[in-house]
Amino acid sequence: MDVRRSHGALHSGGGSLMRALPEECAVAIGYNGSTQAVMMATPADLQDFAVGFTLTEGLANPAEIETVEVVETPRGIDLQIWLAETAAGRIAARRRAMAGPVGCGLCGIESLEEAVRTPDPLPPSSFALPGREIMAAVAALPAHQPLHDATRAAHAAGFWRPGHGFVAVREDVGRHNALDKLAGAMQRAGRSCADGVIVITSRVSVDMVQKAVAMRAPVLVAVSAPTAAALDVADAAGLTVVALARPDRFETFTHPYRITGSENAHVA
Repeated sequence: MDVRRSHGALHSGGGSLMRALPEECAVAIGYNGSTQAVMMATPADLQDFAVGFTLTEGLANPAEIETVEVVETPRGIDLQIWLAETAAGRIAARRRAMAGPVGCGLCGIESLEEAVRTPDPLPPSSFALPGREIMAAVAALPAHQPLHDATRAAHAAGFWRPGHGFVAVREDVGRHNALDKLAGAMQRAGRSCADGVIVITSRVSVDMVQKAVAMRAPVLVAVSAPTAAALDVADAAGLTVVALARPDRFETFTHPYRITGSENAHVA
């Protein structure tokens, strides 16, 4: 677990305590020898991060990722990703130069149209999910968050398969990073996201919707609220967004036909 122990002062009675804090470092993501982005991230599951970021940002498809090397440097970590030449034009079209806090998912993007782009719509499917599965997933997620348990300062993203539970969960100080790590973990394990739901511990913003659709998941569940712009993109892309989810209730904001049962509260 990537944590650091630090002394803290107790101001409600004096004394001191040892506090576990999450690690955070600069992680450079480069393709074919050229740096594409620099993110502040938790230095764990970095192979997953490299693959997931590449896929959810639309920079390459799985067959175009040739190698990933994690290189530690005195100032941070360099993820050196080598892609097939067919991906070069795609990278040029969506070039980023990101260096900033973990809360920012759009820093340095070169086009306003790209920032609010609608990803390729999800294909039609018969996937349906009982509302009780959503509540069970939200109730089960804390048991898969050791970094958050230790630090109270990490987000999580997990993939829940109905009838099976969580098949993968990833944590990071950044919500976008956690979702990218999940995307990479699913891809590297050869698992499809078409038969389950993504569960995240953050709000639903435009970029989280874009990444979920890129993963081809039919449902995105969040414990916090969505933005209006995120719902516009989700609606156009065919993604079901469930938010403000708790172990005993939730609200569905887009494409509610996928959620069955009396527990569902649809927000028109």
